[in-house]
Amino acid sequence: MGQASAGRTRCDRLQWLRARWALLTTGPHRDRGMSTAEYAVGTIAACAFAAILFKVVTSSEVQQLITGLINRALNVAG
Repeated sequence: MGQASAGRTRCDRLQWLRARWALLTTGPHRDRGMSTAEYAVGTIAACAFAAILFKVVTSSEVQQLITGLINRALNVAG
């Protein structure tokens, strides 16, 4: 196990890294997943949707509708 075997291993690793880099940066695999900017936009959109949904569900009209629905379901079952 001298320098020759260590050099070969390093060379093999370098070839593997080059092949892996080429695979990841070319072809159909290149566009898989989201970038950081896309995650940020998606997170903001999800938070906005959650805020709107929270406002709708906590409104008095929706609460009355849900309470009436639950009371009717309990009266039918009971």
